[in-house]
Amino acid sequence: MAIRTGEPASAGRGPGQEELPEEDGERHKLTALQGLAALSLDAMASVAYGPESIVLVLAAAGAYGLGFTLPVTLAIAALLAVLVASYRQVIAAFPDGGGSYAVAKRHLGRRTSLVAAASLILDYVLNVAVSVTAGVAALTSAFPALYGDRPWICLGVLVLVTAVNLRGVVDSAKAFLVPTAVFVGSILAMITVGLFRDGPVSTETAAGHASALGEGATTVGALLLLKAFAAGCSALTGVEAVANAVPSFRAPAARRARRTEAALGALLGVMLIGLSVLIGRFHLQPVEGVTVLAQLADAAFGHNAAFYVVQFATAVLLALAANTSFGGLPVLMGLLARDNFLPHVFALKADRQVHRHGVVWLALVSAVLLVFSGGDANAIVPLFAIGVFVGFTLCQVGMVRHWVLERPAGWPGKAALNGFGALLTGVCAVVVTATRFSEGAWLIVVALPLLVLAFEKVHRTYGLIGERLELGRLPQFPRRSHSLVVVPVSGLSLLTCRALTAARSLGDQVLAVTVTHPAPEDRAAAEALRRDWELWDPGVELVELPSPTRSLGRPVAGCVRGLTEQRPGAQVTVLIPETEPERLWQRLLQNQRGSVVAHAVRRDTDAVICRLRFRVTADTGPSPADVDYATGRKGVKDASGFRRTRL
Repeated sequence: MAIRTGEPASAGRGPGQEELPEEDGERHKLTALQGLAALSLDAMASVAYGPESIVLVLAAAGAYGLGFTLPVTLAIAALLAVLVASYRQVIAAFPDGGGSYAVAKRHLGRRTSLVAAASLILDYVLNVAVSVTAGVAALTSAFPALYGDRPWICLGVLVLVTAVNLRGVVDSAKAFLVPTAVFVGSILAMITVGLFRDGPVSTETAAGHASALGEGATTVGALLLLKAFAAGCSALTGVEAVANAVPSFRAPAARRARRTEAALGALLGVMLIGLSVLIGRFHLQPVEGVTVLAQLADAAFGHNAAFYVVQFATAVLLALAANTSFGGLPVLMGLLARDNFLPHVFALKADRQVHRHGVVWLALVSAVLLVFSGGDANAIVPLFAIGVFVGFTLCQVGMVRHWVLERPAGWPGKAALNGFGALLTGVCAVVVTATRFSEGAWLIVVALPLLVLAFEKVHRTYGLIGERLELGRLPQFPRRSHSLVVVPVSGLSLLTCRALTAARSLGDQVLAVTVTHPAPEDRAAAEALRRDWELWDPGVELVELPSPTRSLGRPVAGCVRGLTEQRPGAQVTVLIPETEPERLWQRLLQNQRGSVVAHAVRRDTDAVICRLRFRVTADTGPSPADVDYATGRKGVKDASGFRRTRL
């Protein structure tokens, strides 16, 4: 008889996680167009800072250095084509998603796959922080009065994006489809109009700002070009997101994801090359306080409404680019949880096909980054893009091994393509890390192995749990043992009656216990409970547990421990009766004694804990303890606040 192993123990449906019909489940998944809006915002928005990163590096060599903007961009576009082609192959070969993690896991070993997963997780988290802060920076550039409120605005944007994603990836795609279309349309229109201009229509945006251009030079060194190439490669972040989230697409998922990846590569390539052509055509020079994209919009459209449309669309899309992380990271975390490298709770899906725990975790970590950075993008950017190049490189190397092992038709060309891509991305990873190490990139170098060690720790822990549970082996035949049920009580009520009724149904022997204290008012309440119990005579022994302190949980746990030692073969169950008010706020009125007892018993014993909930609603009828079910006489509250019968 075969037994499935390796599945999360909590991977089943929990409360509120009913299995959806197939048609309803597909309705909450992405089409190719929706995938472009949900998973490509990071890559699309990178055109706002990718070309600028190249220009700022080359500006160190003066106007002569800026002449290499287009060649560097063409090299990046060539790398983009390699990556898009590679990830389309990854999607076809690994339709369950996971991207570089899935590739490395199969072909490069477990430890390498964890490095790929850790690099992606770090990049996804940083992408949220960078995107939100960059979007807010664009907003505060247009409205300087908001500059001091950047952290709060960043947190507000993060809450908005998180709330939309908690409703499902399809809802987020629908919400972000229009901003994406406006941004792409405005950039393409700006490029088209700019190509027909002989010169800039306006330079009003850059007027009065200090130039960031370096001293004139007649040569440009290879190191500077390499640094510009590595800086511009920040525009490639997000290319892998589609491959990570293939299960989020409607069937046929792999085909739709491949179409989305191709469309993303085409749009991103056209925009990057087009903007670089305009930079050279308008002889644009970087200035302090004004983005390159703003200068291009001013030069192509003039300082009019179209200029502000581009700026506003850029600000919105940069802020919403965090959605790429919310679409890709929860799926990746779900795969890691399925493989026992993360808590199994991350593998659970809600009724809208949402990994809600992954979404919430990403939002919380990103909020911490935003608070510590003060909403300043410059404090986070040095950490950005390092992880994604590590993932790119491992994915490319893994795909080379994939082609060598599988040997499909045309495999030498495919392996060569991936090998070339691995070389380029590997060089970028080294250059980016080296050039940004002193600016904060060392944090990523430290965090990456720590995250891998955390994955290993979680995996070992699940392995030990699996051994204790004897997963993968047929268990012993179940046998019946003597059952003793302990019921903590503090007074007589309908709740007490129902608790003892349930206990008698569960066990062979039932024992009621009550904790007594030496204070005079407590002694009076204990004596009253003893008299009422004898009069009621439920057929269950009531044992008093003296407690010299005000402790409630420890005496009960000590009693349970003693019973377990006296009856080594018996199954001891602690049944804790509790009321559950009709309204949520009314739970604040409860004394939480049940939670205190449950915590102590769970901590100090191996007994089974059963918490019996008695729901108090408007139609429950008269108060449960108003009538003594043995005598029919009315009840009153004693000094301890519990209702007892009036004798």
